[in-house]
Amino acid sequence: MADLATATRKSALTARGGFSEVVLTPAPAASRLSLRAGADALPGLSAALGVTLPTRAKTSASKGKRHALWLGPDEWLVIDEGEADLMAAAAKSGALHSAVDVSHRNVAVVVSGPGAEVAINSGCPQDLSLAIFPVGACSRTIFGKVEIVLLRIAEDTFRVECWRSFSPYVFGMLSEGAADAGH
Repeated sequence: MADLATATRKSALTARGGFSEVVLTPAPAASRLSLRAGADALPGLSAALGVTLPTRAKTSASKGKRHALWLGPDEWLVIDEGEADLMAAAAKSGALHSAVDVSHRNVAVVVSGPGAEVAINSGCPQDLSLAIFPVGACSRTIFGKVEIVLLRIAEDTFRVECWRSFSPYVFGMLSEGAADAGH
């Protein structure tokens, strides 16, 4: 019988960036689930995933190291920083849904510091002021020429999720924006 191979996740980003106003840190590996479901499935999925799936635009919910980000009326990105098996959890919900494991597709950069908003706004047209984009806010948006999912995790800290293949571009643009934030 043939031995089964197990894929090992390697970081797409090895660089770190530090500037006077902004620090860029590649986020540790995480499990990610692209989830689609109707309103009737939300109670079962929320219970199975251990975090309440938000139902309002631009909102997220977190419990421990697990985050559920609202991306559309029937769409969420669920992130578990502990690398739990989100597919198995969703399967146990008993609710009708569509789930795709996107753990190997996405990577994240944590952008922190007093200039974090400025660094992100160097390539993102969204208003990131606390009044408009408070802690816990999330959205699917653009950064330069790339689609990202943005989550504000603290007043001066954001999580920027992007596709692995675009991560060097995103990190490079964030680095340039971070350097400008100090001026």
